[in-house]
Amino acid sequence: MWKIGVIGTGYWSEKHIKAWQFISDAEIKGFCDRNKGLLFEKADQFHVPTEYCYTSLEEMLSEADIDVVDIITPPETHLELVRLAAAAGKHIMCQKPFARSVEEAEQIVSIAEAGGVRLMVTENWRWLEPFQIIKKLLAENIVGNMNVIRYTHTDFYSPRFAPEKELPQPFFRDMPKLLFYEMGVHWLDTWRFLFGEPRRLYAETKRVSPYTQGEDTGIIMLGYEHYFGLMDMSWATRRELDGQLSEQVLPDHKEQLVIEGDEATLKLYKTGKLCLINNQGVEKVLVEKTELNYEESHKKLQAHFIDCLNTGKEFQTSGHDNIKTLQLVFDTYDSAENHKVHVY
Repeated sequence: MWKIGVIGTGYWSEKHIKAWQFISDAEIKGFCDRNKGLLFEKADQFHVPTEYCYTSLEEMLSEADIDVVDIITPPETHLELVRLAAAAGKHIMCQKPFARSVEEAEQIVSIAEAGGVRLMVTENWRWLEPFQIIKKLLAENIVGNMNVIRYTHTDFYSPRFAPEKELPQPFFRDMPKLLFYEMGVHWLDTWRFLFGEPRRLYAETKRVSPYTQGEDTGIIMLGYEHYFGLMDMSWATRRELDGQLSEQVLPDHKEQLVIEGDEATLKLYKTGKLCLINNQGVEKVLVEKTELNYEESHKKLQAHFIDCLNTGKEFQTSGHDNIKTLQLVFDTYDSAENHKVHVY
């Protein structure tokens, strides 16, 4: 039984907590947040005993009986929290975005290695149902040789961030790097998972919303030896709206992916339907509906973390691996600012 200490009980922590409570080989034995009210509210909600609750990581590390620290806090806290957890000999699962720079990510990885502990980045997007299915289909060479990939994410979210509106994550308004830092780590990690490492990157970004500091729409071109791809991502498009928006401002992510090969086209619709179109133009439904099932993705991700601790296998999204994703994220900003192609 792996004993888990959770630090950070904010908006996304519920996905982590539910997953830990689902996994038979894990048990929450420490619960930590500086916000005492939120800490005890979440502890009550998820039936975590109050004696497991702490208001600092130092206190939890010294008093709680834990093997693992699950860090669910903002990126600017990660370096110090990893330093403390590694010094205490605890294995670490760390939320994305992993670090504020590639150099900081390398430092975090070095600290974990020096402490002799294992470190995985909490990157759940690749564990979402449609991408797990697509990964298996690509391994079966279902489209033949790839030619062009088009990955699209749409939402009309950031233009609704008016100051009087309550947001689940209000700090989005103040992030100088927004869409491709907050969400780009998901998309680029998933892209690498499906298609491998690109050889070239070029990007254009733009801020549309008057209520954000950072960009909320952009395009990334990714080149390979024999194929290329386009990521068209936006939190500020009405393109896929299909009804009146609610008064409450919540994300409504719609993702589409088209993989063109010389033998067939694999197509993920925004509804979650997954189809294959052959060279005669016949479209076959492979899966009628898949879901961006965030809670299930966390169960799979965290079960993978525990399985790797048990077996010694490499984490899919180790700290080392996530440095490659972060490099693409920060190169996206550099490319957009300086109109530069990055070549790898």
